[in-house]
Amino acid sequence: MSPASRADKKAVLDAAAWMFNVVTSVGIIIVNKALMATYGFSFATTLTGLHFATTTLMTAVLRWLGYIQPSHLPFKELLRFILFANFSIVGMNVSLMWNSVGFYQIAKLSMIPVSCFLEVVMDKIRYSQDTKLSIGVVLLGVGVCTVTDVSVNAKGFIAAFIAVWSTSLQQYYVHHLQRRYSLSSFNLLGHTAPAQAATLLLIGPFMDYWLTNKRVDAYNYTSLSVMFIVLSCTIAIGTNLSQFICIGRFTAVSFQVLGHMKTILVLIMGFFFFGKEGLNLHVVLGMIIAVAGMIWYGNASSKPGGKERWSHSLPTSRQQKHNSLSESNEFDGKV
Repeated sequence: MSPASRADKKAVLDAAAWMFNVVTSVGIIIVNKALMATYGFSFATTLTGLHFATTTLMTAVLRWLGYIQPSHLPFKELLRFILFANFSIVGMNVSLMWNSVGFYQIAKLSMIPVSCFLEVVMDKIRYSQDTKLSIGVVLLGVGVCTVTDVSVNAKGFIAAFIAVWSTSLQQYYVHHLQRRYSLSSFNLLGHTAPAQAATLLLIGPFMDYWLTNKRVDAYNYTSLSVMFIVLSCTIAIGTNLSQFICIGRFTAVSFQVLGHMKTILVLIMGFFFFGKEGLNLHVVLGMIIAVAGMIWYGNASSKPGGKERWSHSLPTSRQQKHNSLSESNEFDGKV
């Protein structure tokens, strides 16, 4: 295959991966919003455990069918990943409870500079001036869209701090583990989803009771609410898989920056589906700024020197792993 054809194929697969993630992420947010707002199912941590249980079932079926090949992930690495991932989920829920919506959104935006810091320190990535400025424009635009009232307290700040760092570390480790151990997105999900399902289903009911003062076993389950729970779990398979595919193909920073397109789409979809007020002039202006920043970031980071490692020379073994990971990424793209 010629270099031009290979580049075209990669561009198509990259676009498909992003579209897959955007559609499933926006879809699950809309479904969960309906489930919680309309049917009163406010048990977010337990629901996330059910999401990973469904994903575990999917990976088990694919492994049985032969689509997922045996792979190895050291227990120490798995334990570290699960720790970051579960602190991320619980931290975000607690941060939302203890902070104003405005400060919660600021905390989410701060994941981008934290992810940049991790890439600079851990992977020796260097960003060009244009790339840095484009990230700033995205932060400004999304901030204008979403940040309203801002109030902070000590325990809320601590919860947000833990949530931001654990989420950034979890997303960094998705990319790191796929590269280091030559794992496809399916392989990595096959290792992490069962452990996350087990731990979240164990602590989820207690965490949700602490957050909502309601018991998940006492919830009044109806046919419609169960249908929405099943729909949420089904879409979650695509959300979890697409997140691993996107971070594996790109980086955690690119996933965060371009991922804010989902924030804009959720605002628009919420306006149409739930009749919420708030799509005013300054929100629309923020959306325009954010989209312009995303386009700028995509262009700046793809240019030579826009985003690169300080050292370009890699050992032969690392290059072999990179080639192996490229093959697994092609498998993800085909799926």
